[in-house]
Amino acid sequence: MKSASLSKYRPFPKVDLPTRRWPNQTINEAPIWCSVDLRDGNQALAIPMSVPEKLEMFQLLVAIGFKQIEVGFPSASDTEFEFMRRLVEDQLVPNDVQVQVLVQAREHLIYRTFESIQGANNVIVHLYNSTSTLQRRVTFRDASCEEIKAIAVDGTQLVKKLVPTLPDTNIAYQYSPESFSDTELDFALEVCEGVMSAWQPTEENKITLNLPATVEWATPNVHADQIEWFCNHLQERNKALISLHTHNDRGTGIAATELGLLAGADRVEGTLFGNGERTGNLDIVTVALNMNSHGIDTGLDFSNLPHIREVYERTTRMEVPERLPYGGDASLHGLLW
Repeated sequence: MKSASLSKYRPFPKVDLPTRRWPNQTINEAPIWCSVDLRDGNQALAIPMSVPEKLEMFQLLVAIGFKQIEVGFPSASDTEFEFMRRLVEDQLVPNDVQVQVLVQAREHLIYRTFESIQGANNVIVHLYNSTSTLQRRVTFRDASCEEIKAIAVDGTQLVKKLVPTLPDTNIAYQYSPESFSDTELDFALEVCEGVMSAWQPTEENKITLNLPATVEWATPNVHADQIEWFCNHLQERNKALISLHTHNDRGTGIAATELGLLAGADRVEGTLFGNGERTGNLDIVTVALNMNSHGIDTGLDFSNLPHIREVYERTTRMEVPERLPYGGDASLHGLLW
């Protein structure tokens, strides 16, 4: 007999995808990588990084080879804003690196974000709003699907309106339907296509659609089904980069990312050793070195992993677990000896 504590749970619904192709695919090349080690709240650190520590982490990420780095949420706090301004005013961002700034689809936050990026060379403006059933009911107090879609489209239109105010900045655009993993697929698609229609991307200047597993609800094969379904149904797929942002609530964030790449994703967001809220984000070190072990050049240099780990642990005040793949003491000692 099922216990009372289990009776409140239900299996996560399957995706209707009888022609799924991802199980027969292989990963043959690396995705676009984006580090989010520096995003809002420094990924739930007990003691947030100072601006000098953020600068050291940023320089480490550049040295590793990241070409896209989310530097934070400059409209959320003075520290985040100051860090963005420091990067710009001290000309610390290489010409081949895009800095990404996170912002909710709220008018005053978007204006503040554009203040923070004045003078930057290459910026990705990353807009998001909540779309899941639970968030529509609780966060937005029973808002309708049309109202939620309007938040995304209106925010996109404002970003597009502000782009010409920074003529010397090359601005790319990214949109995330927050909690994609728990949003009805057809609604997530509708919102993203509404955003694309407002932004008007081209094949040369694609929009990034980031599909977060904000909470990891299901097994990795279901995540892959969600990604393949979305890719199959998205109009003008050739004008969008599909991005993954997995979490590790069920302990399978790495597997979900690898299967999501098989399902057609182009890009991956994560942190060096998987730190983040709750059980953490994707561990990029592990995914990249898994690819290296199959002979795939990732464009990321983890040859001096002890140094990378030392900077990470000192600036974040977190410890890499002993048995973490590649970076933990047991793995490092095995590699060294």
